[in-house]
Amino acid sequence: MEKLIYTIDASGRTLGRVASDAAQALQGKKSVHFVKNVVLPIEVNIINVKKLSISAKRIAGGSYKRYTGEPDGQRNTSMKMMIEKKRLVEVMRKTVDGMIPRNKLRKERMKRLTIQD
Repeated sequence: MEKLIYTIDASGRTLGRVASDAAQALQGKKSVHFVKNVVLPIEVNIINVKKLSISAKRIAGGSYKRYTGEPDGQRNTSMKMMIEKKRLVEVMRKTVDGMIPRNKLRKERMKRLTIQD
């Protein structure tokens, strides 16, 4: 099978809708060659992330958790801080990553995602 490239234009669309489209494409569900246990040669490019439609309420309410492994090591980062520090690109990457199944293929699928401002 030859490599497929999906380009998703994020301008004027919401964060979840774009991430959902990207996650489905990365898993291969938009392809006729879909197999659950194989990473298909599909690349997904998301463009115009700066033009996403995100409400102020969503930005204020969103948060991201991570755990350092130490006692009392749970760290919370608000979406507002994430956008200031790492731009919308990282917010989009984390959103798509949350929609990919947690298995051995996840890392390989996420390598095939590119996001551009």
